[in-house]
Amino acid sequence: MKSLVCMKQVPDTETQIKVNSQGTGIVTEGIKYIINPYDEFSVEEALRLKEKFKQGEVVILTIGPDRCTESIRTALAMGADKGIHINDESLNSADPFVVAQALAAAASQVDYNVIFCGHRAIDDDFAEAGAMLAELLQIPQVTLVTKVEVSDDKTKAIVERDVEGGKETVEVSLPCVLTSQKGLNEPRYASLPGIMKAKKKPIDKKTAADLGITAEARLESREYSMPPERKAGKKLEGMEPPDAAKELVRLLRNEAKVI
Repeated sequence: MKSLVCMKQVPDTETQIKVNSQGTGIVTEGIKYIINPYDEFSVEEALRLKEKFKQGEVVILTIGPDRCTESIRTALAMGADKGIHINDESLNSADPFVVAQALAAAASQVDYNVIFCGHRAIDDDFAEAGAMLAELLQIPQVTLVTKVEVSDDKTKAIVERDVEGGKETVEVSLPCVLTSQKGLNEPRYASLPGIMKAKKKPIDKKTAADLGITAEARLESREYSMPPERKAGKKLEGMEPPDAAKELVRLLRNEAKVI
């Protein structure tokens, strides 16, 4: 079973985010970076499929600057076989479509039965690259996946996905793109032997020119601001329940203006 996992490096969810003095972005000094949590589910599921079929390969595909090598090594330490690192400054601020183009160009150079992506990245929250990637490769896709069962002949998969108010079961032919949702699995920790082996596993470096693409569309952040501080709440004390209910409705209507 051959899986290609599209992975992004993002700021740690516990990092304290600060806006820079120009208001054009965040302060990046001292930030710890991690694998995007939804992509971690993708790495784990790819590893489980390889273990189920007792053969195959898990390839990690990442776009980003030099620091992304650390996250690729983390995925390799978990058990992935090799990495592809697209490191090109012109792609660092690319929009999701250009990102999908780069991923598609790299994917076309490797063999795969399934491509896993996180359903969204926790930094920009676009949730677009996976769908665009499938369209560019002209293969089916299923989003928000929480369960994957691949047939023994590797021609199709039965997947469960989150929908409004419940779950939906879908049969999809392979190859396909699956975007991972929380609940798909519990990602493993890298073992010490895995960390040692990861140092020797190959990471293929590529540029936009190597893939035959140009970053014509770029994102520009014009203004960043922190959310306003929450105002202190009000307590209705020393009132009978009917009077408190009336006062609450009045406050919600006249002050909060939510009803």
